[in-house]
Amino acid sequence: MKKLSVTLSLLTAAIFFMAANLPMGEGYAIGDKVDDFNLQGIDGEWAMLSESMGEDGAIIVFTCNTCPFAKMYEDRLIELHNMYAEQGFPVIAINPNDPDVQPGDSFDKMKERADAKGFTFQYLFDDGQEVYPKFAATNTPQVFLIDSDMKLRYKGAIDDNPQDADAVKTNYVSAAIAALKDGKDPETTTTKAIGCGIKAKKNG
Repeated sequence: MKKLSVTLSLLTAAIFFMAANLPMGEGYAIGDKVDDFNLQGIDGEWAMLSESMGEDGAIIVFTCNTCPFAKMYEDRLIELHNMYAEQGFPVIAINPNDPDVQPGDSFDKMKERADAKGFTFQYLFDDGQEVYPKFAATNTPQVFLIDSDMKLRYKGAIDDNPQDADAVKTNYVSAAIAALKDGKDPETTTTKAIGCGIKAKKNG
């Protein structure tokens, strides 16, 4: 009963958060080339997508410090990076939230969270909130897999079970990368990302 209660609470939170602060526009479609960007990382250095991606592409993930769903996926993001960075697909994590709306997602808090969890991947800050709207990202976490030509090949959820990594039946990111490695198009190109809505700057 306790596990069911926690699950229902998380699903309720997801519905609430997903409905808030959604960006306008459709963003990149599958097959579109994404624009290069330059964002500051927690190491203080600025990172361009074109220089940070691997030989074969990148796993771009919009995530944050505070969302319970984002926290559930932190260990899995580390595993994805450790597994695929050497294969040409590093994880590039981006925090899109406005810290004035969500103070726990400030740049300093990003450093603290990365240190506490031992992030092995780049963690960048979309401070001006100019990048995530181009992807039409709505949730944290949400993945956008690009290939070596910076073309979008998959977008959506990391896998099919936010609550339990051991119960995952389909890892969408891994499946998409495997297809690209075989010279094929991913069988599944779009899924629904489950998580907290991105916290946009308040007007005025």
